[in-house]
Amino acid sequence: MNGMPKVLVVDNGERAPDGALSAELAGMGYASVTTPFEAADDVLALIPSPAAVVLQMPRQAGWAERRRFMELASRLRKNLAESGTPVIITGGVNGAATMLQNQLSMHAVAAPDL
Repeated sequence: MNGMPKVLVVDNGERAPDGALSAELAGMGYASVTTPFEAADDVLALIPSPAAVVLQMPRQAGWAERRRFMELASRLRKNLAESGTPVIITGGVNGAATMLQNQLSMHAVAAPDL
């Protein structure tokens, strides 16, 4: 990929054309890699330092699927805490880009000077 900061988007593998975050993320200056839930760890291993991880939980997710996403979020937050990489859970595309922009802005302001 190019030199744009990368965001990992994790979903359940069912993608509707109007549910993709990639266009919104590109407009914000981010490249995105979208992967199904089951491949999240493998793909994350290939992206050395993502700007963020977005877990895009389906709006109509049942209890079991919501629990899977929440457990993954908890584990990723623990694993990525040292790097300060935000892990964001969304319930669909609406508002996800705004949430991400807010999180990344806060992260940039709080980052130590190098």
